[in-house]
Amino acid sequence: MLIDSGPIVIGQACEFDYSGSQACKALKEEGYQVVLVNSNPATIMTDPELADKVYLELLLPEIVAQIIEKERPDALLPTVGGQTALNLATVLWENGMIEKFGVKFIGANYQAIKKAEDRELFKRSMQKIGLKVPESGIAGNAFEGLEIAKKIGFPVIIRPAYTLGGTGGWIAYNVEEFEKFSKKGLKTSFIGEILVEQSVYGWKEFELEVMRDIKDNVVIICSIENFDPMGIHTGDSITVAPVQTLTDKEYQDMRDAAIKIIREIGVETRGANIQFAINPDNGDMVVIEMNPRVSRSSALASKATGFPIAKIATKLAVGYTLDEIPNDITKKTPACFEPAIDYCVVKIPKFNFEKFQDTPAILGTAMKSVGEVMAIGRTFKEAFNKALRSMEEGYLGLEDIKTDLQFEEGLKIPNPQRVFMIRKAFKAGKGLEEVYQLCKIDKWFLSNIKEIVDFEKEIERFKDRIIDYETMKKAKELGFSDFCLGKLLGSSEEEIRELRKRYGIECDYKCVDTCAGEFIAYTPYYYSTYEQTAMWKL
Repeated sequence: MLIDSGPIVIGQACEFDYSGSQACKALKEEGYQVVLVNSNPATIMTDPELADKVYLELLLPEIVAQIIEKERPDALLPTVGGQTALNLATVLWENGMIEKFGVKFIGANYQAIKKAEDRELFKRSMQKIGLKVPESGIAGNAFEGLEIAKKIGFPVIIRPAYTLGGTGGWIAYNVEEFEKFSKKGLKTSFIGEILVEQSVYGWKEFELEVMRDIKDNVVIICSIENFDPMGIHTGDSITVAPVQTLTDKEYQDMRDAAIKIIREIGVETRGANIQFAINPDNGDMVVIEMNPRVSRSSALASKATGFPIAKIATKLAVGYTLDEIPNDITKKTPACFEPAIDYCVVKIPKFNFEKFQDTPAILGTAMKSVGEVMAIGRTFKEAFNKALRSMEEGYLGLEDIKTDLQFEEGLKIPNPQRVFMIRKAFKAGKGLEEVYQLCKIDKWFLSNIKEIVDFEKEIERFKDRIIDYETMKKAKELGFSDFCLGKLLGSSEEEIRELRKRYGIECDYKCVDTCAGEFIAYTPYYYSTYEQTAMWKL
């Protein structure tokens, strides 16, 4: 039996339809009969061809228990349906329904789910294996929480237990804010508990997608870096894969920590998403949290690397090991072959604040995005510009936009238009250090944005004459579109494209192959790029 995520809501959307569909297909390939429970008929997974039986019922413990009693499944896979499925499975275990009908948890057992989801148990587990976590305490009411907050010192982060998308969480800078936000957090929490945590606002944030099999083989599928610093939910942040600003030693330390974590928590046969924060001033690393299930980041990692996380995690759950599962892309390497990518992936979240008039366009620890776009390029700059154009909001890339925000306000307060505020600051002559102190976005990302902004001046030198080959080539490598170049040069898109083709500057298509070209790829999954190739000519 598979329990899925139910209605598409802010915080969990079609990424769980993707993972649920992959899980159904993987189980059917192995000859299993599949019973799917999902209240949302507008999903691919509820197609009659994907599961043997589909129950379109409310995702409530008593209803799922009745279905278990009727169908008597041998096993329950609770880790492909987001937080909804995980919470339901936890309740069914605790009220005795799982034991009563002899159902086995696969993917992650109850103890592993509890250790990962219960903030206090997770904290103790991290301390046991010698890893740092932010100072924190668990509270069951607002008074207890306030006492913890006073002991830690403001600002503090409020994190409700057992929620998705940071629902009910926020940063409290004083007693008044804490009293307001803690009540919301307690009401939102699945078990009426909040974690009151030391704020690491402004630290760099990273995620690792990790997978483990029953024989304790562990692989790192993908590393992801948040463009925005800590304090913004990762679902609302621009994210980049692979990580860009870590030294090799820092990455290896993080990798070792992730392997320790998945072993200590006890996720036997699944993937997990583990989040870290690093202090940019001294390199201190702390563990933020772990999701013992397929997550939104898992969907991004699957598309970024070509590694089908949900499919392989499902096969691990029924007893396969990583070395027994073939890689569909290369046909030669097994799933224990860690993906290596020679390109850059940028994800940018989409917001729809105009439909939520009472919600301020300010980003925090509670997720507010309603979707996301993803772009692939050979460099961050190229992928970043491509992703901005993919937003379907009329952007030509990193350009001037109309806004009432002053750049200092737009940089200090996290908001969906902050990258355009960074551009505005650089165009106003502000230096890298000054912009960094306002927004705390890593200087590596800021310098890349500054390079895009500065190169516009090089392009505009050709406003009254024909742009030369070298400038055109560099502009395309930085992700400028023909339309954008035409606007900067006072020309048309067609004229720019004709000139570009005369120069022999054509886009090339490279393969998403999971192994950086080491093996031949058989899956037709490509991205376009203007990185220079031998075919380019004057």
